[in-house]
Amino acid sequence: MWPTAEERGVEPGPQARQDGGGSRRSSDAGRSAAAAAAVTRERPSPYDPGRGSATQVPGSRSEVGGRLGTMARAGMERWRDRLALVTGASGGIGAAVARALVQQGLKVVGCARTVGNIEELAAECKSAGYPGTLIPYKCDLSSEEDILSMFSAVRSQYSGVDICINNAGLARADTLLSGSTSGWKDMFNVNVLALSICTREAYQSMKERKVDDGHIININSMSGHRVVPQSMTHFYSATKYAVTALTEGLRQELREAQTHIRATCISPGLVETQFAFKLHDKDPEKAAATYEHIKCLKPEDVAEAVIYVLSTAPHVQIGDIQMRPTEQVT
Repeated sequence: MWPTAEERGVEPGPQARQDGGGSRRSSDAGRSAAAAAAVTRERPSPYDPGRGSATQVPGSRSEVGGRLGTMARAGMERWRDRLALVTGASGGIGAAVARALVQQGLKVVGCARTVGNIEELAAECKSAGYPGTLIPYKCDLSSEEDILSMFSAVRSQYSGVDICINNAGLARADTLLSGSTSGWKDMFNVNVLALSICTREAYQSMKERKVDDGHIININSMSGHRVVPQSMTHFYSATKYAVTALTEGLRQELREAQTHIRATCISPGLVETQFAFKLHDKDPEKAAATYEHIKCLKPEDVAEAVIYVLSTAPHVQIGDIQMRPTEQVT
């Protein structure tokens, strides 16, 4: 739902808090060395050598820029004033992606179960003079009714969705041998079903308006490509393998439908967000240690990959981008 003035009650802050057309021939950037180099430039972090980053982001830590951002602007002109939906936009990767798109002049509907952080980010973007607009929307992605209501509201007020970025995801520390069924359901409902419902509704929105150059981007994980020996992440990994299969299946169905709407999967490795603190909510020291042993990617690195994908020519199909952090901290 669009938050009312009473619900918002948020003073504009300087920085958002962190929660947590053409040929269908595939140019798979995940397997292309040139594209991978453009997306994951492995170099030490300019901010803190103990934390690190896979992509150097100049200027403020909230700014998506650098050589990739500059190159992307020309290709992003066709998206100006069009509408993108970003799920899970209240923090981390989702907030960084929403900001990057607003910087490029898009109208962005950012949804999450709580929208306070998105409202702060919207105020920040407006204060910074970015050409686009961030529109907070309260939506529980575990509820199909909420999702359908959101798409209906977008249709009635903004015509429809041109870009759908399925970013929302969650993990529960529920193992395969002793995990709770409720924890498994939580992960499946958001990571798989919500993504699929948003994808279906976004495609239908594009189809009914004869939008033939739309883009659906699934923010996946390297856990959707390999299973690590950590029992509490095994069910989560299964949901991410599902995202890998769903994205390829979507690409095939779009080709069969003879549409030029594109589908892309972006699979980052460890990204420094609140994710580990939510997974290890009862052990903050263990959560903090997760980010101390590896030079992590930053949310802005993933946002740069999104801008890169969207800026490519309409006839270019980027199937999968895999992003890995740099070497371990000694």
